[in-house]
Amino acid sequence: MSKVLSKDTASGPYLYGPGKAELRWSGDTRTYFLATGETTDGAFCLVDEMAARGETAPLHRHPRDLESIYVIEGELTVFFGGASGQSASAWAFTHIPAGSTHGFRVASKTARYLLITTPHHGEFYRAISSPSGPGGARSGQSIDEEMIMEACQAYDIEYIGPLPPEDV
Repeated sequence: MSKVLSKDTASGPYLYGPGKAELRWSGDTRTYFLATGETTDGAFCLVDEMAARGETAPLHRHPRDLESIYVIEGELTVFFGGASGQSASAWAFTHIPAGSTHGFRVASKTARYLLITTPHHGEFYRAISSPSGPGGARSGQSIDEEMIMEACQAYDIEYIGPLPPEDV
């Protein structure tokens, strides 16, 4: 049994069964919103993402929002500041304090990871994604770089630049 909270419902205990949380897509990246500011009384946001090899979050920073990543399956290459990428495979955890330059790339065929962040930053994830279609189907919308840059502006995210090229 799941209790689904609506936007006008105060936070309280709830349980999402598998696949029952809010599902959104950013291109081919699947994002489940497991916890939001609304459901945690403003405490945190937790999203479960699955992405394919080569998907990236370019180098960026957000001065007021911390972010942590816990890799469940696959492998990410994470970048901090101007340093070389570091491998983060299944069960790896990384924490990014507010204001830190960072980014990542999916290094394996697919990767599944949890993003733990602030409700404010969680709303950025919602702004750059589209609701799923019937039965959870991919929305069919491709990634809109202009929309992402507008969301960055709205949510105080500074785009630094692309990630360094992959090693060949």
